[in-house]
Amino acid sequence: MPTPLTAADFAALMAPLGPFEARPHVAVAVSGGADSLSLALLAHDWARERGGRAVALTVDHGLRPDSAAEAAQVGSWLSDLGVSHHVLRWDGAKPSADIQAQARAARYGLLEDWCAAAGVLHLLLAHHRDDQAETLLLRLARGSGVDGLAAMAPVVEGFAVRLLRPLLGVDRRRLAATLAARGQGWVEDPSNRNAAYARVRMRALLPILAGEGMTVERLGRTAARLGRARSALETMVADAAARWVAPHPAGHMLVAPEVFRLVPEEVGLRLLSRLVQAVGGQDYPPREEQIRRSYGRLRDGMVGGATLAGCRIAPLRDRILVCREAGRMAPPLPLVPGATQVWDGRFRLKVAERAGSGLWIAALGATGAKRLAALVKPRRLPDVPAAVRPTLPAIYDQQGLCAVPHLGYNRGTVAEPVLQWIIAAPAVPLTAGGRCLV
Repeated sequence: MPTPLTAADFAALMAPLGPFEARPHVAVAVSGGADSLSLALLAHDWARERGGRAVALTVDHGLRPDSAAEAAQVGSWLSDLGVSHHVLRWDGAKPSADIQAQARAARYGLLEDWCAAAGVLHLLLAHHRDDQAETLLLRLARGSGVDGLAAMAPVVEGFAVRLLRPLLGVDRRRLAATLAARGQGWVEDPSNRNAAYARVRMRALLPILAGEGMTVERLGRTAARLGRARSALETMVADAAARWVAPHPAGHMLVAPEVFRLVPEEVGLRLLSRLVQAVGGQDYPPREEQIRRSYGRLRDGMVGGATLAGCRIAPLRDRILVCREAGRMAPPLPLVPGATQVWDGRFRLKVAERAGSGLWIAALGATGAKRLAALVKPRRLPDVPAAVRPTLPAIYDQQGLCAVPHLGYNRGTVAEPVLQWIIAAPAVPLTAGGRCLV
């Protein structure tokens, strides 16, 4: 019989995921299933024992008729147990294809936005050992490399919140047993039995694979070992970036070309991938054949320029410039006074409360760069490579160019700055969490 998780068991699972505040305030993503509901109760007891608190967040995707009632039921259960609960709704039109991936992206967006607004630094997710085994098999079927086969990481550092998975080594049955020991029910999601989804089909294969020795426990241990390999490679990439890469607040990077000859090939490929993801603001890396082709040119001494994943790569004096490809940038984005917004997948900005309406952010562009040069003597502007200037974020109003923050330009008729701040904060940073380049 599976044994319930105790408070001491859970404290031991949380310990390596810190540091936490003296009085931790954590959020828990709760669907209402046995896994997430048991996590919410364990986290509530853990935080309360330390003088903190846990809040439960349920995302109602609106994809099933019963979803709102289920979210309300979860809220009622948690309220009876003294756990604060909020329902986050995915409003608007729903996709007709790739629903699971779209719903997942919406779910994480809603959860992370709530945490950022509430000042909660840690978001707990209930993925467990069985989920880890299924993820490993799914990625093996797709031909993934080390990163994919390492499956889910216990800690993921986001811009405003840390995603924590304390249950990755825990058998799913122990989570159900934890609720049963408390006399607590849970919600069964019918989509978990729908064979239209690849994860459900993989789950059905697990008993068969276990008969050949590929048990959930062994698959989980394999994912953990690959996770350690991934971590070691990330450390090597971060060390190479700290030594040979100079990031710029305007979003471009200058790279010492010898790095691609001196580091091991796997480290060089990863560094190039992270460079173009950070500069291009992309969520996913380029295809391996694209990375290898560009890496080969850099290793052999690049002559002329190249494009890769929305970025331009070109020699610049004794360095390699990696900057945004001007023709691939995001369209103009209307600015909302007082809001925190993301533009082009790589700039996060805070709009001033008194910014007014009718403002938008867009690329400076070649025309804007020429217009700015006519307004301000170029030697009075910060030294930014010519290839970068058209890709800089610029603020516009009905009169035209209003401000170019990274060049220090603000039109004289604008009494106050439009932005409180703007920083380069791509979805995938150059280095993993815990590494800082200055």
